[in-house]
Amino acid sequence: MRAVSAAAEAAAAAGQEAGAADDAEAPSAAYVHLPFCKRKCSYCDFPVIAVGKDLAGTPHVQDNMQRYVEMVVQEIEASQRLNSEPLQSVFFGGGTPSLISLPLLEQLLAALDQRFGLAAGAEVSIEADPGTFDAARLRSYMGMGVTRVSVGVQSFQDELLALCGRAHDAADVYRAIEAVHAAGVPSWSLDLMSGLPQLTQELWQRSLEQALDAAPHHISTYDLQVEEHTPFAKRYWPGEAPLPSDDAAADMYCQASHTLRGAGFEHYEVSNYALPGHRCRHNMVYWQGGAFYGLGLGSASYLQARGRAAGSATHLIGRHQLAGRCRLPGSCGRRFSRPKRLNAYKQWLEQFAADAEQLGPRVPGAFLPPESADEVLLDSVMLRLRLADGLDLSQLAARHPQGEEAAALVAAALRPHVERGWAVASNASSSGSSSGGSAGGTVRHVRLADPQGFVMSNDIISDVFAALDITQ
Repeated sequence: MRAVSAAAEAAAAAGQEAGAADDAEAPSAAYVHLPFCKRKCSYCDFPVIAVGKDLAGTPHVQDNMQRYVEMVVQEIEASQRLNSEPLQSVFFGGGTPSLISLPLLEQLLAALDQRFGLAAGAEVSIEADPGTFDAARLRSYMGMGVTRVSVGVQSFQDELLALCGRAHDAADVYRAIEAVHAAGVPSWSLDLMSGLPQLTQELWQRSLEQALDAAPHHISTYDLQVEEHTPFAKRYWPGEAPLPSDDAAADMYCQASHTLRGAGFEHYEVSNYALPGHRCRHNMVYWQGGAFYGLGLGSASYLQARGRAAGSATHLIGRHQLAGRCRLPGSCGRRFSRPKRLNAYKQWLEQFAADAEQLGPRVPGAFLPPESADEVLLDSVMLRLRLADGLDLSQLAARHPQGEEAAALVAAALRPHVERGWAVASNASSSGSSSGGSAGGTVRHVRLADPQGFVMSNDIISDVFAALDITQ
């Protein structure tokens, strides 16, 4: 028998439509996947197109990039606008978007603005690897409206960068940092990876300190995930040398938390730290369960409460405690995903554009059924618990047909983790209202403790899923 009553499902159609669908009808963000890289890193399982370390500027590669951008523009033009308000954020991810020429980037921004609108003050982010930009290029980005740059450093050690198959070295990293400061980028992020082969806690601490010396506004720390069908999967087994052990990886996670929080950064999401006012607004859309457009090869959309080609949020609950690499929306199984191979994307786009020409702009994934109340509940629990802001059980109860029953089950599943110090419970909701304020009052808000609760987040979230007893 399911812990969440079957009777609650009877209210799902009306409740889901009136609640979650309202949010889903107002996408505020767009993710654009630009898949071109100089080379594919040894750990990468994202859909990318390697163009060669020294060939990105050649006419042949530039022609291929132009054709790809034209396809994405075609997808934008064929997509239905679901919100009267303009986009509040755009994220160009990859791949290495900074390989795209300035005119092509401008073409994409113009297409987005024409179809969906871009709000004044919108956050526009672009991922950029060291060795692919200089200060002049960054100033050009800002002139187009880019407000945020995410620099994929990953490591400050040449030997680790070489092991990972990165196309840059430490000298490129320092030149990139100089360029960011020279250009005066208003908000920029630096990415680091822990758990790499031969990475020790001493080297990791040095990397954290070097990252702080670079003075970014935002730092992302991603634990290595050994994905199937990658070169790393042929060489290494998680938790076994030369990779750090699971305990060493957990210690590195705690190191990052203590070091970065001690320097004034807010640990606002499992893998992300920001100075005050510099959270990535675009990524917060994902973690708060908001609707967004996904555009391009292998990207994904979450629109009109539809997003389930296959799988579910539980796909993020895996062996590794420190999973946090959900930068690309396609890594969340709940989203409607486009094909990951270029030829398949071309075929999909041809049909999508043909339908739009006959019937008007279309909604990607419109053929999919809306997410069920169960799916929305699981996603809400998982995503919110990965945020330092935590999970407001009052809001959860108000938004979902399961109501107080589901909120009580979540609170009960988290109680053992509260007792061991891995989670923190409160009688007050995030809005400030309280159920009485006594120690024995009803739990209205819960968050994971930093760092130990975040380290154990997959286990904790799995326990909540088990308590809800929802069949996937």
